Amino acid sequence: MMNLQQNRRLLSAPLGVVALLAALVVGSVTPALADHHEEGKEAPHVVFVTGDEEYRSEESMPMLARILARDYGLKTTICYSLNDEGFIDPNNTRSISGLEVLDDADLMVLFTRFRNLPKEQMEHFLKYVESGKPVVGFRTATHAFQFEKGSPYQDWNYKKIAELVGQHWITHHGHHGDKHLTAVSGIDEANDHAVLRGVEPFRCFSWLYHVDGGKHRLQGDSRPLLMGQTLESSHKDNPEYPPTTPVAWTKTYQGADGTTGRVFFTTLGHPYDFKDPSMRRLGLQGILWALGREDEIPKDGVSTETVVPYQPTNAGFGKVYKPGVKPEERTAGTK
Repeated sequence: MMNLQQNRRLLSAPLGVVALLAALVVGSVTPALADHHEEGKEAPHVVFVTGDEEYRSEESMPMLARILARDYGLKTTICYSLNDEGFIDPNNTRSISGLEVLDDADLMVLFTRFRNLPKEQMEHFLKYVESGKPVVGFRTATHAFQFEKGSPYQDWNYKKIAELVGQHWITHHGHHGDKHLTAVSGIDEANDHAVLRGVEPFRCFSWLYHVDGGKHRLQGDSRPLLMGQTLESSHKDNPEYPPTTPVAWTKTYQGADGTTGRVFFTTLGHPYDFKDPSMRRLGLQGILWALGREDEIPKDGVSTETVVPYQPTNAGFGKVYKPGVKPEERTAGTK
């Protein structure tokens, strides 16, 4: 129990080329993991939707997906922004290839930033959220989209994304270099939550996003799990943006037919954050909880041992990301 206050298979044949260029399956059920789901029943399908030009979601999300595939037998698919040659290119803000796999998903993990997707891609996202299936979001998913004025999807820039995940982009406490910028601690009322098992206090590289305080409040039935305190702030002594605000929470949302879906969200997600076992555990357990599999989270938390060494590229814009990488290369070490 956490005590922070005290210190399916490969993509089916018909998808063919899509499987290679659009969505990457990084794990499959193995005989050793058969006890993690009912016999004869397909493993839950978790689809990671990546596409941010700052925080290297194209590196951190495959790392989590590999662990889930290895330890829980989950079918995991990752969708990326690609360039015209099929290489991963997070700077392509107008396309995320392979989103049709969301039609078969049991859980969507969203880690995108200011995407302006075409209708044929966005409709798969909308179909998913209209189903009321669970959602997990990381950091820039508070500003997952940036559609132009007049777009039929313009409300997803702020209003609808906040209704889904709990908040939209407001401001942050500032960039202050490559060092720990937020201290993460617990909340007494949430200490017994399954997502927090084995999660210890930690400091992270993510500068604090403002989500609650002043005139702002987390939306819906959001239940904060962790608090973050900024260690350096560009909003010092401004009561509108207090130095402490939630960095992780759970909530629910309603699908088109009234189906209630679970949501886990964290505003953390700098690539270096995931070097910390507590951050990896938080993400993994948030995913398991969203799937309704919290009974499979051990008292001391899930294993955070990576399948392959996690050596992330630093956050940053422009050509900071690793160029010349095909989606299938992210599968290294998963078989």
